[in-house]
Order: sequence, then structure tokens, then C-alpha cells
Amino acid sequence: MSSLATAAASSGAGLGNLLIFALPILLIAFMFMTQRRRQREVQAVQSGLKVGDEVTTTSGLLGRISAIDDTVVTLEVSPGVLVRFDRRAIGGPAPAAATAAPGAAASEPAADARTEAPTDVPAEGSTPTERPDTTGERD
Repeated sequence: MSSLATAAASSGAGLGNLLIFALPILLIAFMFMTQRRRQREVQAVQSGLKVGDEVTTTSGLLGRISAIDDTVVTLEVSPGVLVRFDRRAIGGPAPAAATAAPGAAASEPAADARTEAPTDVPAEGSTPTERPDTTGERD
């Protein structure tokens, strides 16, 4: 009976060792697959760039493509202001261009925009009130 108990215990230990070995391998394989998927998405964005597209850079700058070279993209960030970027720095389409519905007015104010004056600004012609020094510094 003891040999049967020993055999059962050794098979459980073998399964535990297999799990300890397999879990890191599965994690590394998952990381490789997600990285490849990201690379394919970036490649698709890069190959789809054309003059006139509104894009955002990886640093967050928004602009319209005015010229494309093999390695350099020229963006117009403001009328008459051209900025050159490495093509790899283009992160994707501009958020406003990607989310705006065709025919929607882009000049509509946001629904949560505040239109009232701030309450801590004194009225015109009044004397500002003395505020206590909270910085701990004295003149």
C-alpha cells in the first residue's frame, strides 16, 4: 500500500513542477503575441498615411499632413506653420477626426462647459479682500 501512496504523491509533484515551468512560458508567449499585434497595428497606421489626414503624434501634437516622405512627415499644426516629424512618431488619427460623425458641427460647445464667471474673482471696481498667508513665508 505504501508504494501506491508514493506513486500518487510523485505524480502530484510532477504536475506541480510542470505548472511552475509552464506558467512563465505561457506568460512570455502571451507578451510576444500582444507585442506582435501592436506592431501590426502600428504598421497598418503608418502605411495608411496620406496627405490631408489629421493625425496625432506620439507626443500628443495634432496636425494635418502636408507632405510625406519615406522617413519624414511634415505636419501643418497651424495655418502656415509646418513641423517635420519622423514618420514613426505618428501615433494615429486625430481624436476629433476619429470620433466626429459626418455632418456634425465641430464648433458646438461641450455640454459640460462652464459659461458663468468664476466666483473667486472680485467684481470690477471693488477692492480685493485681504487673504491670509498660507505659505508660511513672511516678507
